[in-house]
Amino acid sequence: MDSNTWDQKYSTEEFIYTKVENRFVVEFCKDLDGTNKKAIDLAGGEGRNSVWLAKRGWQVENIDFSQVALDKYLQFAKEEGVAEHTLATCADGLTFVPQLSPVELAVIAYMQIPEKDLAVAIRRLSEHVAPGGNLVGVWHSRDNLEHGFGGPRDPQVLPNVATITEALVGTGLDIEVLENRDGQIQTKEGLKPSVTLVLLAHRPL
Repeated sequence: MDSNTWDQKYSTEEFIYTKVENRFVVEFCKDLDGTNKKAIDLAGGEGRNSVWLAKRGWQVENIDFSQVALDKYLQFAKEEGVAEHTLATCADGLTFVPQLSPVELAVIAYMQIPEKDLAVAIRRLSEHVAPGGNLVGVWHSRDNLEHGFGGPRDPQVLPNVATITEALVGTGLDIEVLENRDGQIQTKEGLKPSVTLVLLAHRPL
């Protein structure tokens, strides 16, 4: 989908993906000290993870190609009292030029795009991770097609361990965690299992 489609999707008072930070982002980032440090949240949408990071002291740049989503994010940050810690950049995930670089933390959560494009986005994001910094990724896993519910049904936009491993080749980042995790989604029939792919990668000092 293009940016206009996403602008239309986000054009509601409701937060499409809620204001609740992703639990895997929390798991990998909660023990990191964000004081006087910078972070990029690529394809951060309405900013649920960006605002959570800003509340923990990070200077956060949410990069997304939907200006409508970014406007909601900036208002959300203002309501939460962290406007001074938040930046927004309206740009495509394959060609973005961040305002903050290098950063100690880069997050890419649920950017479900074709495999080759995702590799470009990951490599571009990796270029801006400082020595000692971390890259955190979260996606609907390709294994969710057979073993879970929800998420896209097109395997081309569903990464797995092999595709993410390949995307990180040559980036200089060391993979610390790259695996499927059990998740849950809400359906009309109640909670259903889902398969989530998570990544934690680190650039050595």
